[in-house]
Parts: sequence; structure tokens; C-alpha cells
Amino acid sequence: MDPSLLRERELFKKRALSTPAVEKRPTSSDSGSHKKKKPKVDKESSSGSKVGADSSSNFNIKTSSGYRFGCLAKIVNYMKTRHQNGDTHFLTLDEILDETKLLDITLKQKQWLMNEALVNNPKIEVRDGTYGFKPKYNLKDKKALLRLLDKHDQLGLGGVLLDDVEEGLPNSAKAIKALGDQIIFVTRPDKKKILFYNDKHCQFTVDEEFQKLWRSVPVDSIDEEKIEEYLNKQGISSMQETGPKKLPIQKRKKQGVQRKRQFKTHNNHLAGILEDYSEGVPVKK
Repeated sequence: MDPSLLRERELFKKRALSTPAVEKRPTSSDSGSHKKKKPKVDKESSSGSKVGADSSSNFNIKTSSGYRFGCLAKIVNYMKTRHQNGDTHFLTLDEILDETKLLDITLKQKQWLMNEALVNNPKIEVRDGTYGFKPKYNLKDKKALLRLLDKHDQLGLGGVLLDDVEEGLPNSAKAIKALGDQIIFVTRPDKKKILFYNDKHCQFTVDEEFQKLWRSVPVDSIDEEKIEEYLNKQGISSMQETGPKKLPIQKRKKQGVQRKRQFKTHNNHLAGILEDYSEGVPVKK
């Protein structure tokens, strides 16, 4: 190699060693932040999408059939409560919606309440565009309740449910308490109470001799059918059982002795001519 080139090479090495270069390396924090960086999402677009989703969900809830029938149930319960408190005057639909705080319903739902739901509801009465509660028994005061119970007693219709009385009589608890012993309470097995009219004219004392004669007549040998037949002949209607009827237990049929099946025989006209070769020796049948 040329010695001049070797000298230049040595000089280049010396210069390189005299001026050291410092390499800049990325720090750990910068590398971590670089890895964790995510693309920025526009806040306005995300907030707008959330608002849109919330508004769409609210819209779906308000337009669903469950929401409509929930509004109807709320209106009927409100009309029943105000009737029980003595407010029996009729209201317009706007007044009802204002009282029940249902002012955010749509025009379509309002038309549904006006033309279908409230008109066809058995507990709502419509009168000239106004609405009121329609109980089973429309009772004004305690005298009307007493007349109703007396009528049921005279016609043999039995008693009246306490729930129906509370539904149709404003301040029913106060009226029932004022009537006192003129009403008899009977509790059914399902724990519902029934009111009966206590007819005091039917309360009389029976002489002990008649009681002894009544108890001395044996009725053990008489079944219910004979008693009912006797009552019908006397023009008296007997009380029918209203409970669930018990179905009679069906008896299984006994299986008889199986008879042997008789098979039909064939070729009777060849009797004595046919021969049996099963044992090797012909035997005539």
C-alpha cells in the first residue's frame, strides 16, 4: 500500500479519537409514552353520539306499548283514588294529564287515550268529553250502602265484597263504622271480606220445646238428593255447591282369562291320505 495513504489513515484515526461524539438515546419515559399514545377522539363527536343514543333510547321508551299502558294504569289508579276521596266530578283529558304529571306524552299517545284506551276501559265513564271513575256499585253515602245490602238480602244474592264497597263509596271506612251492627262481616278462605245485611226483624227466640222437637228428628238416613227433592217440592231452592267438583276415580277393568285361539284347519277332505315322513317311516294321517 502507498505510505502516504497509510499516514493519512493514521491522522484520521487520531482526529476521530480527539473529538469524541455523544449519541443521544431515547429515555424510558419517552418510549413508554410513545407506546401508550392512542389516537385522539374528538370530544364533541363522542358527546354528540352519547346524546343521540340517550335521546333515541328515551324516544323508544316513550313510544313503546309498555309505556302507553303504564300511563293508562296510572290514570285509572288516580281516578279511583280521587273518587274514593269524594272527588266524583268529571275531568277533561288535559286536566287528568296535568294532575298525573303526564304532560310529556306525544300527540299520538294522547289520541290513543282519548279514542281507544279510556273509552273502552270498564272502570272509566265518558260524559261529553270528560272522564270519571266508574265503580261496580256507585254509592253516595252510608244509606245507599245499607239499601244495597238490604236488596241483596231480599233477593237472595248474598253479600257484597268489601273491595267493591271501598271502590264505589267515598270515605267508605267512616260510613261502615257509622252503620255499626247493621252490617255483618264474613271472611272468605281467600281472606277477602264480605258484607251482609243484618236484618234484626229476623232475630227471635225459639221456645225450648220446638228446639227439642227439631233436634229429635233423625236425618242420618236421608241423603242430600232426597233433601233437595223435598225442598224443590215445597218450592224452596237449595244452595248449590260452588266449590271445585271432585272427579270420580275410574276403576280399572279386570283383565279376564285369555282364551286359547282356535286356528282354522285346512285340507280336511284329505284325511287318511297324507303321509308323514318326519321320522323316515311313512305314517298315514
